[in-house]
Amino acid sequence: MTEQNPSESTTDFLAWTKARGAGDLADKMGIEFTEFSLERAVARMPVEGNTQPAMLLHGGAYVVMGESLGSMSANLHAGPGKLAVGIEINASHTGSATSGYVTAVCTPIHLGRTLTTHEIVVTDDAGRRCSTIRITNLILDQPAAS
Repeated sequence: MTEQNPSESTTDFLAWTKARGAGDLADKMGIEFTEFSLERAVARMPVEGNTQPAMLLHGGAYVVMGESLGSMSANLHAGPGKLAVGIEINASHTGSATSGYVTAVCTPIHLGRTLTTHEIVVTDDAGRRCSTIRITNLILDQPAAS
C-alpha cells in the first residue's frame, strides 16, 4: 500500500484521515475525527460502549483516543515515505465522563525531524477536563512493500 499525505497546498487533512483510517480499535470505539490540521486535531468518542464496570469511561479509552489522535498527527507531520510510531505515552485522568461524548483536542509540543510530541486534552460534554495525555512518536522510513 502506498500512502500519500496531502500536500500543504491542498490542506484537506480531514479527508486524508478519513481515507487513511485510524485503525480497527478506533473504529470499534466510535472515535470520529472532526477537525485535522498540522496545528490542531479534534476527535470525539461516545462514552456508551466504552465504560468500565462502574459505568465511567474506561481510562484505557482515553489513552486509545489520545494515541489515535497523536499518532495520526505525527504521521501527517512525517510526510510521504515516512511512518510515525508511538514510543511513549502517559495519561493523567482528572475527571470521569459518564454519558454523552468526550472530545479530544491534540496540539503539537514538538515537531522534529525524528521525534514528535503531542498533548491531547479530553473533555466531557460540559467542558470539564477528564484526561491529559502526552505521546511521543518516532519517525522512521516507511518499510518497503513486500
